[in-house]
Amino acid sequence: MHFLDEGPRDAPVVLMVHGNPTWSFYYRNLVVALRDRYRCIVPDHIGCGLSDKPDDAQYTYTLAQRIADLDALVDYLQVNTAIHMIVHDWGGMIGLGWATERPEQIASMVISNTAAFPLPTEKKLPAALWLTRNTSLGSVLVRGFNAFAGIAIRVACKKPVTKEVRRGYTGPYDCWSNRIATLRFVQDIPLAPGDPAYAILKATADRLVGLVEKPCLLAWGERDFVFDLHFLDKWKEYFPDARVLSYPDCGHYLLEDAGAPLNLAIGDFLDRHPSTT
Repeated sequence: MHFLDEGPRDAPVVLMVHGNPTWSFYYRNLVVALRDRYRCIVPDHIGCGLSDKPDDAQYTYTLAQRIADLDALVDYLQVNTAIHMIVHDWGGMIGLGWATERPEQIASMVISNTAAFPLPTEKKLPAALWLTRNTSLGSVLVRGFNAFAGIAIRVACKKPVTKEVRRGYTGPYDCWSNRIATLRFVQDIPLAPGDPAYAILKATADRLVGLVEKPCLLAWGERDFVFDLHFLDKWKEYFPDARVLSYPDCGHYLLEDAGAPLNLAIGDFLDRHPSTT
């Protein structure tokens, strides 16, 4: 597993957990904004970014394994103090799946365009994700043509990004074998009780009450075609005292669209809620 570990080693820890098909690159500007006073730890999930990309015989691409990986990283780095957790996309299910098992180690949360609960009843799985999740055509498009990462950077950003930034997001997924995680993540989306990740997702949702007293910032791109306002409304039910920053002109890759002002707002939120352990 590749990871960033930047900032003073004795500073409060900020753990940033990415989703699919992003990697630590998604948090690059936030790390720069925080590393003068926080220890920023940002893993690349196995199969993503600069981490190894093993085949199915070597690694189990499941939510349970992702949570175990995060636990192994925290243990490896000997992080015993309270953690400020920032999650996005699949990072919500992974990061909060881990956090709800050890709420005493969570100092605060920044939750952005993600879920850690079953699909809201008002929301259906978008057709593009259904195709990728359930058909051989979807598998070929993702692994043969990098369709998932390539399309995501164009759809998930509602404001222009440079060619260099687009290459940053798609670069790690440059061949069939290196695109395994982008496909397996979609195939692991838990929609019903029979799906492998569903029991963990449901248990995480049931345990979110254990985090309700933690300071929480909900930062949302309203033009997200997957994690839309139905999800934000659900998060408000779980964390009614959360501070909400909602951006009508921003999409799924909120840190790209909202830019420096959001990075400053996250820094201010963390500064206002120092860890106590």
